[in-house]
Amino acid sequence: MESKTESVKATLVSLPRFGDFAYRETDVIEFPWGMPGFNNLHRWLILTLDSQPSFVWLQSLDDVNVAMPATNPLAVFEEYDPRIPAHVFSALNVQSADEFTILCTVTVSPGAREMTMNLAAPIVVNLRHRKALQVGLEGGRYNFAVPIPRKSGALDALTAKAS
Repeated sequence: MESKTESVKATLVSLPRFGDFAYRETDVIEFPWGMPGFNNLHRWLILTLDSQPSFVWLQSLDDVNVAMPATNPLAVFEEYDPRIPAHVFSALNVQSADEFTILCTVTVSPGAREMTMNLAAPIVVNLRHRKALQVGLEGGRYNFAVPIPRKSGALDALTAKAS
């Protein structure tokens, strides 16, 4: 008898930045409301690359030309303490703390001279239901372009891929 996991078919997609990639529907993260600037892009993959262990790439399946680096903000800014509104957890059907993670997008300047992280609009991902929402934080406590300190080779690996 064929197991349920064996019967799930992989889909092959050609990604301009990463080449051919096979994924399963269970790998897809849905942004039901899109993302700011990408309102019509709802289906995304979170890709990890061996050469960039500290970062992931949010890769759109609705427009394969759109991919952006992101990371766990606490890995870079230990003091980061966003006040995520309760309605976000409700909208994503998050039941407990172990069901979600927070990512923040990263911007790499031309020539990779500077990298910044958007701490003002974290992405909350429900890992169980595979749904996500980018949340604009209120109060002006965090900025949209916080410089990332160059502490290790992990940042250099990301800049090599982004350039």
